[in-house]
Amino acid sequence: MSLLYLFEQGDLVSRLVVVLLLAMSVSSWVVILWKSWLLRRAVGDVARSTAAFWQAPTVAEASQRVAAFDRSVLVLPLIAASQTSSSGTLAAAGDRAQQLTRLLRDALHAVLHKLQFGQVLLATVGSTAPFVGLLGTVWGIYHALTAISQAGQITIDKIAGPVGEALIMTAAGLAVAIPAVLAYNVLGRLIGSIEADLEGFARDLRELLAGHLPVTDEDAPRAAGPPQGAGAPSGGSAVHAVTSVGAH
Repeated sequence: MSLLYLFEQGDLVSRLVVVLLLAMSVSSWVVILWKSWLLRRAVGDVARSTAAFWQAPTVAEASQRVAAFDRSVLVLPLIAASQTSSSGTLAAAGDRAQQLTRLLRDALHAVLHKLQFGQVLLATVGSTAPFVGLLGTVWGIYHALTAISQAGQITIDKIAGPVGEALIMTAAGLAVAIPAVLAYNVLGRLIGSIEADLEGFARDLRELLAGHLPVTDEDAPRAAGPPQGAGAPSGGSAVHAVTSVGAH
């Protein structure tokens, strides 16, 4: 007595349930094996990549060193985003620190989306597979009881066989759901650990680059002070002008 037997002896609904459970099982195990390999490698890659970055003398050389360790391409997008220039657009309207915050946040979201790929599938399989199996059980019991009522004579052997076959669907649903739920929780913890490391690196990278910002050509007119006959700049412009003049 197996799912193959139920597939051969069942009707259209029973066969659809068997096919759906099989598809859920195969897809979830593919995601489990692939993400386990990816995240296990990513944990070491992130640690080695960040260590190589901080041991480099310049950001340019750090990018080259990180490329040798970042096989999963999780740290390099953050470094590349910190070197992106958006001159001439609204993205460059704020100061460089604000630009770094926005660029690093967007890059971090893209990296985390890559890490979390497949988690929705595992959660869906873990939450719906038992109910799919239960549907097959209910449908099988219904047909078993219908066949028994048509036979006219009810005995325990005529009830136990068909009902037992139908209950296999429930067991199959649980067998599909339990690995998906366990993998979702375990892989989620690994993703959370990697996410914390990447967020810390992005924050440290922003503080490093925001603390060493040169005066650009666009800032030069403001740094030179107000034109003749004009009043002193107010708000952030005044602070920027004072800072720039003090730097000279």
